[in-house]
Amino acid sequence: MYCIKCGTELPQDAKFCYKCGAEQTARAGGQQAQAAKPDSSRNVIAAATVTELKCPGCGAPIKPQLGEMVITCEYCGASISLAQAGWEDIQKHTMLPLRLMDQQSVLKVIYDVMDKGLLRRHFSEDAKLEEMSLSVVPYWIVPVSARTTYTAVDVYAQVGTIATTAALFGVMGGAFGGGRERGGNVGTGLLEGTLVGGMIGGRGNSSRAYSLNQNYQFPVVAMKALDEYQPKNYEFELEERELFDSSRFPKGIKVLNGDVGEEAAEYEAKTNVSQLQYTKVHAQHHMVQSLHTEMDTSDPELLHTPVWFARFERKGKKIVVVVDGHTGGIINSIGLD
Repeated sequence: MYCIKCGTELPQDAKFCYKCGAEQTARAGGQQAQAAKPDSSRNVIAAATVTELKCPGCGAPIKPQLGEMVITCEYCGASISLAQAGWEDIQKHTMLPLRLMDQQSVLKVIYDVMDKGLLRRHFSEDAKLEEMSLSVVPYWIVPVSARTTYTAVDVYAQVGTIATTAALFGVMGGAFGGGRERGGNVGTGLLEGTLVGGMIGGRGNSSRAYSLNQNYQFPVVAMKALDEYQPKNYEFELEERELFDSSRFPKGIKVLNGDVGEEAAEYEAKTNVSQLQYTKVHAQHHMVQSLHTEMDTSDPELLHTPVWFARFERKGKKIVVVVDGHTGGIINSIGLD
């Protein structure tokens, strides 16, 4: 038999088309008729307590597994998430295409990066690959606008001020009559310690107010089982993302569902962005006196991304390297006990 909607050849007993998701129903007389189009105008599909749903895209049955909060229909690729009001249709659902197609390409990327690390020289020679796998992992992409205000001591200005002051003390030391052998530098030393100590202690004029405004498209992995691989300072290149279509991935690659909802993802994104802002500020200034960050978030987007997981054994320790299957970027590396 053939799909009544797209013409794909199907098994005789198929109830739904595996390509387009259309339900295969029969009219009287044995003729096939296209299923009624599901009502996708309702944003809320079902309450949180339901055990079986209908896909908002094709009407196929969806049965959430225990704990799942993000589900992608295996027939048409539409996704739903569990939010405060219940199960909702995900309007922004995208994907990044797979570019690193084979293990050798992935290993080259890993070795090139890991061998550059000061503490991991000769990684490619010492590390033994134990396992490598490819999955399509769901991430919530949370737009975050962060505004950090802080005060800090301008170290470079202080150094210049101290140098100038020291030179001035040298002249003053001579004016106070002093060779060291006659004790002429004693009063100068006390004065010098008072002024310089005052500037370093914050009583000088080198403390200034600054601001750091940054926009992020922060990725939060939508699976609790992958929490330890949560990106801390990595953003996917979203310019080439496409509307989600599971058929674009090679056969045999599992498209994973998630158990992290939008609200939890927003909280995780804000926590990580706050830490990033803190780190960036302290990378610029060593003497930060106060710091405050405010953040706004927009509606998250569900992004399915091909991700390679490679586990190595090196000198008795396990290391997992997580690689972006789209760009080849190292999302993170984790040392396991």
